[in-house]
Amino acid sequence: MTSKTIFAWPLAATLALVGVPAIAQDSMENTATTTGQTVDGFDRDSHFDGFYIQGAGGIGLLGKNNGTFGFDTNRDGTYGDTVNTALGANAFSTGFANCGAYAPTRGSSCSTDKTGAEYAIRIGLDKRMGDVVIGGLIEGSRNESIDRSTAYSTTPAFYRIDRKLDYAVSARARLGFTPGGGALFYGTGGVSYGKIKHDFTTSNTANSFTENRDGDMVWGWQAGGGTEIMLSNNLSLGLEYLYSRYDDDKYTVAVGPGTAPATNPFLLNGGGTNLRLEDNRFDTHAVRAVVGLRF
Repeated sequence: MTSKTIFAWPLAATLALVGVPAIAQDSMENTATTTGQTVDGFDRDSHFDGFYIQGAGGIGLLGKNNGTFGFDTNRDGTYGDTVNTALGANAFSTGFANCGAYAPTRGSSCSTDKTGAEYAIRIGLDKRMGDVVIGGLIEGSRNESIDRSTAYSTTPAFYRIDRKLDYAVSARARLGFTPGGGALFYGTGGVSYGKIKHDFTTSNTANSFTENRDGDMVWGWQAGGGTEIMLSNNLSLGLEYLYSRYDDDKYTVAVGPGTAPATNPFLLNGGGTNLRLEDNRFDTHAVRAVVGLRF
């Protein structure tokens, strides 16, 4: 998927958020009965007020990542060190790639990032005060998109990390406006706690590699907006855009001796090196269709 396509999704969603409810609103107003609030059997005074359960599904897009790795050669917790050979040359001068390598030489086969589905289920509560709606929700979600990064050493060898949002539990507030109860336009934001699944692979068979799985569970935040229309007094349909950012700064891979000699670049400065992705933020964009049942 090209960058133009990626940025077109939020734009298309925004246009849909504005256009679809407006059409529905005009249609309901044109068929209004003399009661002013009951339209074709719809009780608009009761719309967007009370408990609801919703399911959402759509496409998940990844934020920008240059694929660069960071190294901590003396394991002091500070990344940004250079892994040097015994002769003082940069062992990773070959560079990095925002893709998942299958071969040790850069320029060989490499799998690009995957754009996948995102889906969620949530429960929430709205309180309507005239044309203003305030509320909150709790949501469980999953994103199938995969971010892939590779570091290439001069050995040659590749070191690859794939990551995806395995699941997340989020709590968000909502603030919306419903002109006459026909459609709801809202903004939303809050906190999220997610499991980022990491997979490490390498063509290096000399060193040992130990993943720090404590870094899989991370905190983040979310923000977005959307719209909802009522198809009946209880059934709703909507469209939503949601941006999520997680602090993916705890996952590391410890490189040890294995069968490698003491002159191995990973071992020269104290017997081992830790590596991780330099981009320690995991960002996703999601455009979702939402179906809900209100009580």
